[in-house]
Amino acid sequence: MPEPKTKPTDASVAGYLAAIEDDARRADCEAIAKLMRKVTKQEPRMWGTGIVGFGAYRYTYESGHTGESCQTGFSSRKGDISVYLVASGPEQEALLARLGKHKTGKACLSIRRLSDIDPKVLEKLVSTSVAEVKRRYGQAASGA
Repeated sequence: MPEPKTKPTDASVAGYLAAIEDDARRADCEAIAKLMRKVTKQEPRMWGTGIVGFGAYRYTYESGHTGESCQTGFSSRKGDISVYLVASGPEQEALLARLGKHKTGKACLSIRRLSDIDPKVLEKLVSTSVAEVKRRYGQAASGA
């Protein structure tokens, strides 16, 4: 089985954020990091080269494949900021309807800028997502 690319590293979160060239995008990412630190009560850690993650959990798929991932996190991408959430269930759908301008994928919420959304709704989305990860997989993985 191939080694996962996205795993915790010792790379600097501060360095990652400082390297974001666009001042507004950097400020948005710093605000999201602060929000996630508040919700998770965890310090951020780089996962791979481009994901700022908070907390960790171990998973096992029905196929038997196992791995580790952050409970929540975000990444500054070319056009958007990707926020990694468990985006399922009726409460999540209701919150997404109130969030503001965004796009969603399987476990990813994409926003262009923080001013396009309601940060209180984002905080609630992160909080309910982390609670769902903990319910499904337990509190935390070792080493994170």
